[in-house]
Amino acid sequence: MPKFNEIMYPLLDWVKDGEEYNVKDISDKIRDKCFDLSEEQKNEKVTNGYTRFHDRLMWARTYLSKASLVINTRRGFIKINDRGVDLLKSKAKDKEITLNDLAKYEEFLEFKSGKKDHSGKNTELASTSSDTPQDMIDYGFNEINKSIKGELLGKLKVSDPYYFEKIILILFQKMGYGDYEETPKSRDGGIDGIISQDKLGLDRIYTQAKRYATNSVGEKDIRNFIGAMSGDVSRGIFVTTSDFDALAIKKAKDAHNHKIILIDGAKLVQLMIDYEIGVQIKTVYKIKGIDEDFFIE
Repeated sequence: MPKFNEIMYPLLDWVKDGEEYNVKDISDKIRDKCFDLSEEQKNEKVTNGYTRFHDRLMWARTYLSKASLVINTRRGFIKINDRGVDLLKSKAKDKEITLNDLAKYEEFLEFKSGKKDHSGKNTELASTSSDTPQDMIDYGFNEINKSIKGELLGKLKVSDPYYFEKIILILFQKMGYGDYEETPKSRDGGIDGIISQDKLGLDRIYTQAKRYATNSVGEKDIRNFIGAMSGDVSRGIFVTTSDFDALAIKKAKDAHNHKIILIDGAKLVQLMIDYEIGVQIKTVYKIKGIDEDFFIE
C-alpha cells in the first residue's frame, strides 16, 4: 500500500494537462494504473469510512494544495497551476515528490508549522513521516484496542468459572437475543446456559463456556456438548477463552443435525468490546471537517 507521499507525483502527473479534475473520480484510476494492489488492499478501509488508498490520495491532494502546486477550484475538484507544472517537469526523471520538495515553498512551511517563515531559506522538514494524520489516528486506536483486548482476556481467564458462564449469557442478551436461563451449578448435563433466539422464547440455543487459561478445546469437548443437547434443541454456541484445535473445529462443522457456533478468546473479547460488556468509554474525540453546504448561498 503506497504512502500518501508516494501518491503525490502520480496525482500531480494525472492532472498535468491543466484541466479540472474531480479527485473522487480519478482516485481509483490512479490506483489501478500506477499501483499494483491486491483486491484486499483496494478494499481496505480506515475509520473514516474511506478506502485507505483514497484517504491517502486525499492527503496527497491536501499537501500539494498547501504547497500551492494545485488549486482547489470547487468542492472536490483540483487543477494544476504553473508552479505545479514546473515542479512536475523537474521531477520527471525521479518520478517522485518528497515532503522536502514541498518544503521549498513558504506556504507549505507555514501550513506545517502554523506560522510564517520569512527567512527565505530552503528548509528541510524536521519530520518526514509518511503517515497521514488518519493513519496515526488508526494506529493509535488499534494499539489501545489491542491493549484492552489483552487485558480483558486476561481478566476472563482468571474470573470465577460460574461468573464467566453468566458473562457469556449477558453478552448474548446484549447482542439482541431474548432472555437467558442459567443452568444449575452442578449436574448441568454439559449445558451451561440456555438463551432464547428471539424475544418471545420460541426457539432456544444451548451454550457451553470453557474458561481455559492455556488448553485448547478439543474434539471430545465438542462431542460431549452435542451429546448433551436435547432432541428439540439443535443450535449451540461453544465459547472459550483459549482456542479450538483442528479436530474440534472439524467436529463442529460436521455436526449434521446440529448447528454449532465456535467463539474463541480473540472473537469473544472483540464481541465484548463491540457490545460494551466489561468495558466502558473513557474518552470521545471529535474530528471536525468543513461543512461545504454552509458556504453555498
